[in-house]
Amino acid sequence: MRCVFVVVLLLLAGCGTVPRDTRNACAVFEQKDGLFNNWRRAAYAAEREYGVPVPVLMATIYTESGFRHNARPPRTKLFGFIPWTRISTAYGYSQALDGTWARYQAETGRWMARRTDFEDAIRFIAWYHSQSHQQNGIALNDPYRLYIAYYHGHGGYARGNWSDTAKTGAKRASNVAALYARQLQGCGG
Repeated sequence: MRCVFVVVLLLLAGCGTVPRDTRNACAVFEQKDGLFNNWRRAAYAAEREYGVPVPVLMATIYTESGFRHNARPPRTKLFGFIPWTRISTAYGYSQALDGTWARYQAETGRWMARRTDFEDAIRFIAWYHSQSHQQNGIALNDPYRLYIAYYHGHGGYARGNWSDTAKTGAKRASNVAALYARQLQGCGG
């Protein structure tokens, strides 16, 4: 009985760990495809459902959270040194805001979805990018513009006054998506 308990604990401990080589999509999938988690299956299921290529989805997670399941924005400081409130409600792999996540749950009926669950987060990103395609006409294989819309929201994207932070993130997401696409061709992604 103790052996079963130890094995279950070890398997669950691996669920929340950051992949060792986040710049290699094949390595990420190899590390995170197991009995209880199958990131590759989840990523390709999201691609089939919403039409957004896996490299774009994975690059968005890489840029937003670095594959940390519990990522949060930093806290502001009260009097310059006391940790205070966070600058936004962004949370999890997708860094989805509370309101946007609630809208996703309502529109898709996925009430049990969690931002700390990779499968839920990658499906959310695919859904959001699909919304960007529908509302702003962004191609589903354009990681740069999809990331700008992800960062600034659909209205912010449409206004066109994009911040330098968003442009830097979009360039990173675009470069990582291209890298992931090449890697996934080589490992049977």
